[in-house]
Amino acid sequence: MLPELSVGQFSLVSNFLSFAVATLAASSLFYFISPGVNKRYRIAVVVSGLVCFIATYHYLRIYDSFVTAYTLEKTGAVASYVASGKPFNDFYRYADWFITVPLLMVELVAVLALKRTESRTLLTKLVIATALMIALGYPGEISTDGATRWIFWALSMIPFLYTLYVLFIELGNALVRQPQSVRGLISTARVVILVTWAFYPIVFAIKTLTGTTAAGEVAIQVGYSIADVTAKAGYGLVIYLIARRKSELEDEVVGSSLSDNALPA
Repeated sequence: MLPELSVGQFSLVSNFLSFAVATLAASSLFYFISPGVNKRYRIAVVVSGLVCFIATYHYLRIYDSFVTAYTLEKTGAVASYVASGKPFNDFYRYADWFITVPLLMVELVAVLALKRTESRTLLTKLVIATALMIALGYPGEISTDGATRWIFWALSMIPFLYTLYVLFIELGNALVRQPQSVRGLISTARVVILVTWAFYPIVFAIKTLTGTTAAGEVAIQVGYSIADVTAKAGYGLVIYLIARRKSELEDEVVGSSLSDNALPA
């Protein structure tokens, strides 16, 4: 059951959903263009654009579902938004995560440009783990039974923690082979994942403990919007900066080589 929202609460959620649509759409266009990136790293940035494009579509659907799920009701001089009878379909968010979260792993591994066998191994682990994380979280999200919600929360945390292990331990071994000037950016990309992803299980747990209130629903929708924009558009920007910096380093090497091989005047 959707909680009653004040006009300010409804506007805050709808405005943040609209902000997410605009930011993700603009980011998608930029990453598809990806200026200054060599062919070797372009796939990573294009995947960033694809992630933002998919998220734009789903946020458009979330926005439409949210605004149609409420109707404005006035009682004298007091106005509020109450449930219209049409459901708010939050499945769009999980559908988006199921597609885009594994693709975030593809971005990171692709921009590292590791050996094919190493990349395949890392991708297999990360894609399977992240897909399981989302798939196990959804049954708990739609359940109204507290015990069921906690069971699936715990189950989804297993692949979540495994993903972090791969990113910070196994991927750390590959980090030392990256150019010194991009190691900090790669570490930043992993931190963005850690910080933004940590928001989701925390919100899930809080919602299970407190139920759905007006303030809670607003916090969830606004928080998810900020986390998704950061985890997709913001993370994609870090991937782009890594790709661009590695492209610049390669161009410098090629330029230096051509200069060394040039015939004297």
